[in-house]
This record gives sequence, structure tokens and C-alpha cells, in this order.
Amino acid sequence: MNCMMRVYCVGQLLLSVIVLVSSSSLGPYGDEQDEPCDLFKGSWIVDDSYPLYDSSHCPFINPGLNCLINGRTDKLYLHYKWKPTACDISRFDGKEFLERYRGKKVMFVGDSLSSNQWQSLACMLHAALLPNANYTLTRRGPLTTLSFLEYEMSVMFVKNGFFVSLTNRTLKLDTLVGTGLWIGADVLIFNSYHWWLHSGPLRTWDDYQIGNQIFKDMDVMEAYKTALTTWANWVDSNIDPAKTRVFFQGISTVHYKGSDWNEPSVKDCRGQTKPIHGSDYPGIKPQGDPVVRSVLSNMKKPAFLLDISLMTQLRKDGHPSIYAGKGLDCSHWCVAGVPDTWNQLLYTLLLKS
Repeated sequence: MNCMMRVYCVGQLLLSVIVLVSSSSLGPYGDEQDEPCDLFKGSWIVDDSYPLYDSSHCPFINPGLNCLINGRTDKLYLHYKWKPTACDISRFDGKEFLERYRGKKVMFVGDSLSSNQWQSLACMLHAALLPNANYTLTRRGPLTTLSFLEYEMSVMFVKNGFFVSLTNRTLKLDTLVGTGLWIGADVLIFNSYHWWLHSGPLRTWDDYQIGNQIFKDMDVMEAYKTALTTWANWVDSNIDPAKTRVFFQGISTVHYKGSDWNEPSVKDCRGQTKPIHGSDYPGIKPQGDPVVRSVLSNMKKPAFLLDISLMTQLRKDGHPSIYAGKGLDCSHWCVAGVPDTWNQLLYTLLLKS
């Protein structure tokens, strides 16, 4: 296929990927005529060929995300695919992914939303090899490693929701932790946001530190930006773009208030069975979205933004809800489900660009 990539650029940073598709031949991006395509602007449409795998056959799903096992009976949420407005995206091919990344390491670094995406990709690759999936799964401290032995390829998750050090309930905004694990990965997908919003008993810190100075009342978004800048400086100083592709998982939306999507009579994500129609979300962008874009725009090395905000805003139906095993979960996503699309877009950017 004759295609090329166009990007929104600030400095050397690649903020959001646009694909220009040639009509001279059909290919994985569809058959639109020479129109720039923003992969992250679109809508959810029903496609009965989805989901991409049977979650009952995937051994890597956390109990709280396995919605079918936990008793969810409506299944339409499994049959939606993401359709960019100006093009199509390629269907995920697990064997092609494994072959292209034979002998390599793909690593997710972040909080439980990173784990959500890791579990999805693990299931997608595992399904491609059934009934003869030969793998090992190891957990050592914050690191989980799934290795597909035939391909000598690993998909890894590192639990690290802040990136920066948390010591004695102080977040040290200029001190990263766990960077030794990041070195050597061929693909790095970072995510940090939701932990910064914790309050009450979930909040694990009392103050912030930069250098020798302690801050008690710093605005949380200012602190978040400072920590992300510390991370960005590390990427600029330590990553060779010729060897390692860096992505930042955008901000995933929660659905705890129906008023956020103009349904004030709806309390939360309970009972939601369909996405919001169309490609416009009536609510506002997450407050961290401009912070992420600002930090990425000042990086010297390319970091691609997986801009999942809109597609998750539209999916009020995709959460575990009351099918999380216990409690109510309108933050994470059922597996199979929405995170499969994040990985389909990752696949598109890695293999089709």
C-alpha cells in the first residue's frame, strides 16, 4: 500500500498520528482517497466479527475484569469496533505481531489501566496461537513477564503508577523509580494519571518534594506535570529512537456521574449497555489531558500519544460495573473489550507505519 504518516508536531515530538491513505490500492487503513486520517477521531460501530478472542480461554485476565465470568449477561459491548472517521484500521493479526517482534520485548509501565491494556494484548496474542500456545508467565516484584517461547518474544507489565519515588508518604517529583527495568525494551508504553486523583483513604501521600524543598499545598496537576517532566527528561536522555519506540497511553475516562454525558438521571455506569452514539462527547476533557500534551510537546525524542480519551469517553457501557467480583468499577474495562482497540491502534502504528 502506498501510504505515509503525517503528524502534529511541536519541536521534535510526535503528538498525534494521522495517516494519509492513497487510493491507488486497498490496504489495512481502508480505501479513502488521499485524506488525512486521525486514528483517534471516530465512533463505535457494531461488528459481529468481534470480539477478537474468547475471554473464557484467556488465562491472564484479573478476576475483576473478567466480566462474563462474573455474570454479565448483556454481550453487545463485546461487538463494537472503533471506526476512525476518515479511514479504517487493520484488524489485529496476532501471529504477524509475534513474528515482527520475534526476540523483542514490549513493556507496559504504569498503573492498573496499563495492566488492563497488558492483559488485553496478552489475550490477543495468546488467542492467535491456540490451541498450541507455548508460554511462560513470571511475576517478580512489580514486574510481570509473559514470554511466548516459540517467538522468544515477551510482553511485560511494570506496576509504577507515579513514575516518581513515594517515600514516607512524600512524592519526590524529581526522582524516578524503576528505570532500570525500562532499559532494553524495544517498545515502551507508559501511563500515569489515575493515582494522582486519589483522595481520602486511597491517597497514599501527604506532600511533595523537589530537591530539598517540601510542598504541602501544591496543586495536584502542577505536581503531575512536574513528575511527567522528570519522566520526559529521562526518555530524552536515555532512549535511542532507532532502537526503542515510546508511547504514552492517553487518559482513560471514568463514568461515575451520568451528568458528565448529559444524562443527569443516570447515577453511574451501572446498566449501561451501549456507547454514546457518534463521535462527540458532551462532557469535558480530563483535566490531565492538556498536562500530558504540554509535557510531550517539549520532549526532544519522539513519544507517540495513544489518544484514547474520546474513544473511552464514548464507552460508558464498557466497564466491569457491578460485574467486577465485588463493589462497583466504572474506571477499568472489561476484558475482552475496549482495551483491545487500544492494542489494535498500537499494532497499527507499530506495524503499518
